[in-house]
Amino acid sequence: MNRFQILVAAAATLFALPVLAESAVQIDNPYARTMGGIGTSGAVFLEITNHAEADDRLLDAKSDVAEKVELHTHKDAGNGVMQMVHVPEGFVIPAMGTHALQRGGDHVMLMGLKQELKDGDIVTLTLVFEKAGEVVVEAPVDNARKADGMGHGGHKMKHGQTEQSN
Repeated sequence: MNRFQILVAAAATLFALPVLAESAVQIDNPYARTMGGIGTSGAVFLEITNHAEADDRLLDAKSDVAEKVELHTHKDAGNGVMQMVHVPEGFVIPAMGTHALQRGGDHVMLMGLKQELKDGDIVTLTLVFEKAGEVVVEAPVDNARKADGMGHGGHKMKHGQTEQSN
């Protein structure tokens, strides 16, 4: 490789750096809700903004507070009962756009809580993105928080074999 090729490669690397910096996602308004004590479930809700010019994808979420952490959504079972289902392919975060993980829609499910979580406690969550990599989020537990316009009100929820009214 001659000096000219090295200079061109170095210049291309310098110009690429701002693009990498812009590909980061921004997390806003994180909070968690729980269904009770140890062994029960909970969920984390937040808004993800993708500042890149290409779509990204939330692939996974991890947390030490639960035995199992999955990306979930709600699906109409066709009989007036909404069912929560695992979304193994994750959620697309549109380029220059926002995707909300909110009650009654897409969310991070915490199953088998290892400790009782009370209002004000912090759930540390690692979000794994296809392009942005891992992003650590701290979500305060806020069981009194009202649904952000997307709650399921009095609809019955079916999660696995458990049916509950919210």
